[in-house]
Formats: sequence, structure tokens, C-alpha cells
Amino acid sequence: MSNESNRRDAGRREFLKQSGLLTGGALLTTLPSFASSYGFNNSADDTIKVALIGCGGRGKGAALQALKSKQNVKIVAIADAFRDRLDDAYKTLNQNPELAKRVDIPEERKFVGFDAYQKAIPLADVVILATPPGFRPMMFEEAVKQNKHIFMEKPVATDAPGVRRVLAAAEEAKKKKLNVVVGLQRHYQPNYREMVKRIHDGALGDIIGGSVYWVSGGVWVNPRKPNQTEMEHQMRNWYYFNWLCGDHINEQHIHNIDVANWVKRGYPVSAQGTGGRQVRTGKEYGEIFDHHIVDYVYEDGTLINSQCRHYEGTFSKVDEAFLGTKGRVDSFGRQSILKDHKGGSIYTHNGKGDGDPYQIEHDELFAAIAKNEYKFWDAENGAKSTLTALMGRMATYSGKVVKWDEALNSNINLFPEKLAWDANPKLLPNADGFYPIAVPGKTVAV
Repeated sequence: MSNESNRRDAGRREFLKQSGLLTGGALLTTLPSFASSYGFNNSADDTIKVALIGCGGRGKGAALQALKSKQNVKIVAIADAFRDRLDDAYKTLNQNPELAKRVDIPEERKFVGFDAYQKAIPLADVVILATPPGFRPMMFEEAVKQNKHIFMEKPVATDAPGVRRVLAAAEEAKKKKLNVVVGLQRHYQPNYREMVKRIHDGALGDIIGGSVYWVSGGVWVNPRKPNQTEMEHQMRNWYYFNWLCGDHINEQHIHNIDVANWVKRGYPVSAQGTGGRQVRTGKEYGEIFDHHIVDYVYEDGTLINSQCRHYEGTFSKVDEAFLGTKGRVDSFGRQSILKDHKGGSIYTHNGKGDGDPYQIEHDELFAAIAKNEYKFWDAENGAKSTLTALMGRMATYSGKVVKWDEALNSNINLFPEKLAWDANPKLLPNADGFYPIAVPGKTVAV
């Protein structure tokens, strides 16, 4: 086990000793009588009030999953930078007549603009943070400051200064016993839970190698429209700008990279790799690469290969595979199998009847809140898996070997100096509308 794992496990044991009981592998801490002062659900009835911040597809999905939990959840506030996105989310939340009974958002609790989150957070017991990830650090900080339970989507930052802000706020959330779930939903997916538990129990021996993949055809594009300011264009097309997204190795492939960290029970000490823009080269794709191939090296020398790309019409794979001294797992699909080196089954997981992990993460979060239990502290791992993905981006953009501490301590801050529709982000296009692209060998790593 790595020193990082030892430190993390020791810290967790000390935390458990001080704050609760470890039962069945989960932290079950009944909140003290003064919990109401920390913003826990303390309504006269059992209503858990929720504010949705970020009204895109993932925000709408998360809000609906909160409403579908078995707890008495009510959406009481909604916020987004854009009014049309807010209106679309409000419409979606009211489409199901049964769920709509628990949507209580009058006009005065609909907030629009860069500061909308500051107005929505005070109105709720729980906040859902689903804006583009560049905004996550400041919004997570504010929610912790105001003593709220939190569901936040992955990744949790787009640069190292943002990661450090999240790690600091995560420590405060622990002190306040605020439940925090991060949308790395494989941690809540039954086949992953069962497979990883057996791997950790030694079914495959020591993990000595692996590969993780998100190779697919890519996602949506929102080309520039007439009369848009540069800020609005980048916000509308946020996936293709690093201050908002962090590149697809961060926004998307983090899921698979996080599984590698989970299986290894630690984080890599270095990364090196290659990447670029081979197919997706138009100006509408902003600054991000269309492929990244990264070797992550862990403290015990294990090398995990990471591949992600956005090429239409090519082989697709979103999965993970690991090699151990006693056996291997070639896929974490619904028919997941742990095999010995002769191909025999060590364990086979039949996913029939497994629940939806996107729903499970909300079911478990809101159940804990309803019982006044402190059970989830996902923010630290969310931040460190985010940094793992960003370390890969630093390596592919620069062509250099990037070490963990170098990545964590980087002072490259991508966030704009000012948030306003007439303000400019730091990255601007040239006269032909093309954005500067990282050049390996020339671009600074950290």
C-alpha cells in the first residue's frame, strides 16, 4: 500500500474514532443536538429543501433524482447564469405531475446571473452544484460556509488552484459533518462496488497494471452566434474551454481515471503522455485536444494506461481493465468477471436488477440527511481524482513528465479576472476566430 494510502487510512481511522462508528464499512454518525446550527434539515416537518444551481442536462437529471428519492424532498430555489436554461429546467421539473407537487419555485426564488448561486444557497438544506466545473470551487466553498449538505457533479475544478480550494473546503465540511456526494457515480454502482470490494480483499492479488478508457465520438457543439460577447460564447460552448471544462480528459474521462485510483487505493505520483488535435480541428472546438494517451505511475511502480479521444466513426470503449498477480478483470460491464490467469471465474457479477447509480447516489445521500447521519465525505477523493485528470492534461499539453506535487502546487490559474458578460476570459481568439492551442515541448506544464 502506498504512503498516500497509509496517510489517508490513518486519517480516516482517527476521524472515525473522534466522530462516529464504522458499521458495515460506512460511516454512521448521528448528528449532535446542535446540528441545526450547522444548517441541517430542521424544518417543522420532515421536508428537505433543495436548491438547484446549474440548469443544464446534468442539473436537471440530478434534481429529478433528488425528487425521486424516498425522502420528502422539495426543490425551493433554482439558479443559472442564463434565463433560458433556468426556464427549461423549471419546465422539465414540472413535467411529471407527481414530482411537480414537490417543486415549489415561485418567481422570486428563480435567480439568474453570475451571482445567482449566492442567492439560492441560503434558502436550502441541500444544494445541487451542476454548473460547468470551473465554477465548482467557489460554489462549493460558499455552500460549506453556509453549512449545507451538498451534491456536486464531477469534476470539481479545472486547474490546481481550484483543486486546492476544494480540498480546503472539504476539510471544513468534515469538521461540520456536512454530507458531500460527488457525481463519480461508479462508487454507487452495484457491480463496481462488488468488484472493487473483492479486488481490495485480495481476489486478484496485488494490482500490477491496468488500462482505463473513454474513447468515443464526442459531444455537442454550440457554435458562435451573432452579437454574442466572448464571455457568452465561451459560456454557451463551455465544453471546449479549459477554464470552464478542463478538457475532456477531466470532464469525461475522470470517471475511468477515478476507478483506477479507487482500485489502487491511492493516487499516481507521476504522469507522462501525448495528445493533440488530429480530427477535431475547427474553431468551434475552442482550445481542447481531441485525444490524450497518458501513463500514470503509482507509488509502488504500477503503471495504468489512460486513453480518451473524440473521433467520430471509430471504435468506442468506456471501461476499465486491471491485471493482478492472481488474476485480472477485463471489463466492469454489467456482466463483470474476475478471472484467474487460466481464464477461470473467481467472481461473476450478474447486473440484473442492479439499480441506477445516478439514482442510488441521491437515494443514499437524502436517506442519510433524513436520519441526521453523517455518512459521505466524497469531496476529498473528488478533488484528488480531478487533480489526477488535470495532471494528465498537464503532461499531454507540455510533453513533460509531471509529478503529483508539481501538479498540486501549480499556480496556473485559468479563471477570469472578472465575471461579467462584457468582460473577457483570459483566452481569446485571433482575427480568424481560432484559439491558441497547447504545443507539446513549448507549453509550460505546471
